[in-house]
Amino acid sequence: MSLLTENFAESSLWLDDVEPWSPDDREMPTRVDVLIVGAGYTGLNAAIETARGGLSTLVIDAGVPGAGCSTRNGGQISTSIKPGLKSLTSKFGLERARAIRGMGTTALEWIESRVIEEVIDCNFARHGLFRAAHTPSHFRAQLDEIPLLAQESIEAYPVSRQEQHRELGSDAYHGGLVYPRHASLHPARYHRGLLDSAMAAGAFVAGNCAATRVLRRPSGLFRVSTEKGEVQARDLVIATNGYSGALLPWLQRRIIPINSYVMSTEALPAALMDRLFPTRRNITDTCKVVYYYRCSPDRQRIVFGGRVSAGDTSVRESAHRLHRHLCQLFPELHDVRITHSWSGQVAYTFDELAHSGKYQGIHYAMGYCGSGVSMASYMGMKLGQRVLRIPEGVTPLDDLPFRTRPLYRGKPWFLPPMVAWYRHQDQWQRRRQA
Repeated sequence: MSLLTENFAESSLWLDDVEPWSPDDREMPTRVDVLIVGAGYTGLNAAIETARGGLSTLVIDAGVPGAGCSTRNGGQISTSIKPGLKSLTSKFGLERARAIRGMGTTALEWIESRVIEEVIDCNFARHGLFRAAHTPSHFRAQLDEIPLLAQESIEAYPVSRQEQHRELGSDAYHGGLVYPRHASLHPARYHRGLLDSAMAAGAFVAGNCAATRVLRRPSGLFRVSTEKGEVQARDLVIATNGYSGALLPWLQRRIIPINSYVMSTEALPAALMDRLFPTRRNITDTCKVVYYYRCSPDRQRIVFGGRVSAGDTSVRESAHRLHRHLCQLFPELHDVRITHSWSGQVAYTFDELAHSGKYQGIHYAMGYCGSGVSMASYMGMKLGQRVLRIPEGVTPLDDLPFRTRPLYRGKPWFLPPMVAWYRHQDQWQRRRQA
């Protein structure tokens, strides 16, 4: 029997639950106050602000709006900021370090209000996160984290290996931390709700309309060539994140696009899902090469994702590799089949921080390092406020040093050996502490 079902799709599960996008049949404007390149979470949240602020707003995307990671992610929402307080303090001082760390919690709280205010039906829920320890020493390190997290008002509590089945029906881990405030949603429904809100506010959204060239006139206005003609704008916003190409080489050299692979199982019996996911939490672990997984909003399927190989691969091959790891965690799923498999490009940065600012007068926000559902949305909203020139648009992540590396031009040649090394380290740690 094939691992893949007869109706297996090389596409995101989430897209099955939204109607295909219908392009606007009006002629695309050629002069606007604001041109936003990228119709994902960042670009649409910025557009909602600028359009409601009275600025004529055009959003363009190289593909169908949302075809990037906005409809390809796992739907988990965390506190987002990866570097710890100590590391950030050494770079930016304690005050700004605390402010940066606080943005993760602020974005998590804010996205819930966004969903409520925009009346977006996207299965938003605060089931929490269980971050499982892949070795005993990692669990001990997690215990040391709890008071530090409490100082930042991040709620977390430990679950021992003996209590682990209370959270997850697997014996593969050594306990872990529960973050009860973390949330999840349906990525495509959330994106469609933002798209509807932006268009209702008056923004024009054009898909299959890649920007190909940017010029700035002496007057300060931007002239942008696109696949559907030339557009002139007072303000230009780049919101392309993991899909940032050669349009602006300066940004391309600062973003590391990484393919993350996801698959979905067929529908499983309710009793089995209750045993494997008794709390419906998002799950991840302490490995360097992490896997992330959850039950689908209807509680019928497992959505399972991560980096499956040192280099890139096909979504059919990734489905088989993800399934093998799933069965290492849950051996009883050996005969469970896969209905969907897909990938999306997340954007990392060399300092593992998101960045927002201006380059040669061009606004940008990007680099969410795999935690972009809330952070991309929140920073997109703030970006819109900055375009409106209102004080509320300022964030602690604005205008930080945005570093690149020598010889890097946007293709991460260093990624395969790094992933291979991290995977080796994860496996060695497991064997050493078995």
